[in-house]
Amino acid sequence: MSYNKFPPKPRYNPDDGPVYLYGIHTVRAALDNASRVKKNLLATPNALNRLRENGDIGKVPVREVTPKELDKLLGDDAVHQGAALEVDPVSRFGLNDIEPLRLVVVLDQITDPHNVGAILRTACAFGADAVITTARHSPRETGVMAKSASGALDLVPMIEVRNLGDALETLKKRGMLVLGFDSDSEQQLRPRDADVPLAIVMGAEGKGLRQRTRELCDEMVKLDMPGPIKSLNVSNAAAIALFAATAGRRQ
Repeated sequence: MSYNKFPPKPRYNPDDGPVYLYGIHTVRAALDNASRVKKNLLATPNALNRLRENGDIGKVPVREVTPKELDKLLGDDAVHQGAALEVDPVSRFGLNDIEPLRLVVVLDQITDPHNVGAILRTACAFGADAVITTARHSPRETGVMAKSASGALDLVPMIEVRNLGDALETLKKRGMLVLGFDSDSEQQLRPRDADVPLAIVMGAEGKGLRQRTRELCDEMVKLDMPGPIKSLNVSNAAAIALFAATAGRRQ
């Protein structure tokens, strides 16, 4: 196979430019997602071989590039491993698009793409059916988010809602127990029975859950942390919350 070799476009702006996913694992997951629109694969010969070791790359156009060209495009901090895939953002779902919902993670105005990506990865590891975000005050899909998610962006559906309060009420009507997390809560999180559908609600660091969100939670709970530090990065807290809340399901 022959490739067109030419420098990629000028460095993109992740806030309003095209979406580039990078890193072998992240790109491979996107290539395997049949619903993804893939526009261009930029890869070094070695990275292309690594991608093909784990599956077909399909009909996406391939551009041979050097590591330095990817550095220039993505920035020196991007750990691209020689591969970047230009895509359309992954499709967002509505609450009625996913059935059944047995375990979901709800994000109340968490805007940092590193945290959202890490939470997606954890949600995938624990078998969550979806991650719910708001249409506003949530990050745009970027390579940073996808890299932090380590492929989960193409594996866990993201549900986008306009009004989080209405969404929580809908989840409750569908029989889900809505657990809100607050390090100042008096009640500690305990494992739940396998038959109880759960919605784990996490708020932004510093601000926490908004008042309306708190009011709609069935319970406000905290993680049992006996040490002097009582709060964690939200992505770490989400991982512990999912482990503790679903422990009864693995018995």
